[in-house]
Amino acid sequence: MIDGKPIKGRGAGGQVRNRFAQRHYADVHWEAIDEPIDEHGQATKYMETHARTIVNRVDSPDLPFRWSLNPYQGCEHGCSYCYARPTHEYWGYGAGLDFERVVLLKRNAPELLEKTLRGPQWQVDPIVLSGATDPYQPIERKERLTRALLEVLRRYKHPAGLITKNALVLRDVDLLREMAAERLVSVAISLTTLNEDLRRRLEPRTSSGLNRLKTIEALRQAGVPVFVMIAPIIPALNEPEVPLLLRSAADAGALGAGYTVLRTNGAVGEVFEAWLHTHYPDRAAKIMAQTKALHGGRMSDTEAGRRMRGEGVFATNIARLFEVMKRRYFEGRSVPELDRTKFSPPPQGQLDLFGPAAR
Repeated sequence: MIDGKPIKGRGAGGQVRNRFAQRHYADVHWEAIDEPIDEHGQATKYMETHARTIVNRVDSPDLPFRWSLNPYQGCEHGCSYCYARPTHEYWGYGAGLDFERVVLLKRNAPELLEKTLRGPQWQVDPIVLSGATDPYQPIERKERLTRALLEVLRRYKHPAGLITKNALVLRDVDLLREMAAERLVSVAISLTTLNEDLRRRLEPRTSSGLNRLKTIEALRQAGVPVFVMIAPIIPALNEPEVPLLLRSAADAGALGAGYTVLRTNGAVGEVFEAWLHTHYPDRAAKIMAQTKALHGGRMSDTEAGRRMRGEGVFATNIARLFEVMKRRYFEGRSVPELDRTKFSPPPQGQLDLFGPAAR
């Protein structure tokens, strides 16, 4: 916050304590009021990190994939509800403003992916970009890490999925079209709201809802299968839009749809609650009360199989509404299963894209 006003273009209103940090830094005022140190208005910092591995095993029964890959840590999109915010704490940063304005770049990601795919122990299963932060966040326009990863996957004929809320994915439609023709890729577009005022506050540096619909349409015209995720459904905020979101996604050509409900794990609770009271003080109490009703009286739940959909009467109402609308608009549609049989790593000893001779 600056003079009581939200920071333009940011989802978090300030810093939050890192649960792993032994020290907490703050500005000390003579009035004896301490405020977290915050260089307001500072441009996003991009820092290179040298990862040792890049493909992460996913053991959650709530997720339909086994492997994920994140070329970026932290996300400039700044979604206030993002479940990945607490992951920044492992790097020594906060889950608030730090998460969206200190982005770590894994520039060796394509090389590590190729090394993984050539490993003798690798067993083919779709790799999802990304399991946490958006692979098409703004810095991708310059870094092109996601495109480089797709080039490796295409060359090896390895199946992959993409999850994004950024129209920048259309830059790579040439690769996606080629991979889709061999059933090697599908794209999930996150669609949260078509209310542009809400979108600017909730997801400040993402593509507009209208542009996401145009992205779905363009991908489908290129033959790329698209799944839409209505996530998260936030009670009394974007919940009333569910029928419209499903109808609009279906009209744009999406082949399937899914949803999750809001849960504010870890430090996300502090970030989201502050965001609510800043932007929607008139309904903050109602939104929090109904969210808690989804999770047994808490703002979050860690129980697999329940945390994504919630429990209780209110969760049942959301599920019924979603299923009725999904049947109405998506009847007879499905996302084709990705092909695992075409995987073709180069023979051992053959020059690879990132080998010394290639450099």
